[in-house]
Amino acid sequence: MVQTKKQAPGVILKKGQKFVVTIKRLGINGEGIGYYKKKIVFIPKALPGEVVLAQIVQARPKYLEARLLKIKKKSPDRVEPVDKYDVGGIELEHLAYPEQLKFKQDVIAQALAKFRPKGYQTYPILETLGMEEPYHYRNKAQFQVRQTKTGLIAGLYKANSHQLVDLPTFETQRPLTLKIIRQVLSLLEKWHISIYDEQKHTGLVRTLVVRESFATGKAQLVLVTTSKKFPQKNGFLTDLKQLLPEVISVMQNINPKKTSLIWGEETFLLAGQETITETLGPLSFELSARAFFQMNPPQTKVLYDEVKKALDLTANETLVDAYCGVGTIGAYVGQNAKEVRGMDVISEAVADAQKNAQKYGLPRTRYEVGQAEDILPKWIAEGFSFDALVVDPPRTGLDKKLIQTILHYAPAKFVYVSCNPSTLARDLVDLTKVYDVEYIRSVDMFPQTARVECVVKLVKRR
Repeated sequence: MVQTKKQAPGVILKKGQKFVVTIKRLGINGEGIGYYKKKIVFIPKALPGEVVLAQIVQARPKYLEARLLKIKKKSPDRVEPVDKYDVGGIELEHLAYPEQLKFKQDVIAQALAKFRPKGYQTYPILETLGMEEPYHYRNKAQFQVRQTKTGLIAGLYKANSHQLVDLPTFETQRPLTLKIIRQVLSLLEKWHISIYDEQKHTGLVRTLVVRESFATGKAQLVLVTTSKKFPQKNGFLTDLKQLLPEVISVMQNINPKKTSLIWGEETFLLAGQETITETLGPLSFELSARAFFQMNPPQTKVLYDEVKKALDLTANETLVDAYCGVGTIGAYVGQNAKEVRGMDVISEAVADAQKNAQKYGLPRTRYEVGQAEDILPKWIAEGFSFDALVVDPPRTGLDKKLIQTILHYAPAKFVYVSCNPSTLARDLVDLTKVYDVEYIRSVDMFPQTARVECVVKLVKRR
């Protein structure tokens, strides 16, 4: 039970209470936002302009969380979602796609207004580049596996819970990834292979990870297990090869810890080859099990074309690709550069980057394992200088030490690829001490979700 100074005397808001509210806008997670009794309300699945009946699920001191019970006045932008599951990854499926693209511009503007980096009011936020067909784009599935009374299930967790939802269909996924997962479940049952129990911390198979190549139609399967021992392995693999010839790489990752993290430290080849091949434009990349690669290859090309345009590299310029992964950005945008260097903390990804660079005969490349904020100063001390920098950090944004390193060396050309507008806006507070933001271009890498990806062109202030 919560009572705040802002509420009218005697007004008490509590869990279970129902109320009618008008939705004003969408929040950064795609939820509808309204105001009730002078308190902000977050209501998933509600859209701007709608009048809805909602019920409080949490009454916090500064805000309310509520669930949508009934739509009294419907938005003209509401559409019938294809998927009916209550899981993440489809939180905007009820919103017409053109409006999703506008929303992703607005999320960037909201983040900038919150953190207020220098000159943020005048940053051009260019229209979102979307997909012609905004479904069947996810080339990778990471589904938890659990044993139930009715059989094995595999899928994602219900929103804001630890309840696993079985996903025999999921329209943003590539159909082959789902086909493989369902077939593997059948084989696990056939061969009586034990399944991980979170409560007891027993059982073998925890997670199924499937990645499909858009370019070849072939796939890689990774079984994340609690130990290297794999009873009935030979029978399982023989059936798998016969039933799923599309799977050309079968790997086993060992994660024995009691943790919510998917990956363990050790990965072994079980059958086939260690990598699968994906292409971006004229380039192809070898991907190992843990190597990061964007989950939407067609839109990745759109994204990287924007990076290439923003950097506008010449043949005499050197490029540093921080958070390089398998070297995709550096290879794609730096084909004509004087030199490309990159770094990443995942050793397998760096090994893949080195192989890819050799395969293409790229001009002078160097990739190292480690943090960018540690490796860059070392390179500089060795006499290296760079003209351009591209960063594509995780959702946590740039490390503070790396920001200071960037500001210290201040390359003339700098592009920030962000998958989180909030940490981008936060980082821009410091970066705009030296750089001006020429523009921000949003690219929709994840249709039907509230995820926002963008390319920021920064220019060193004269």
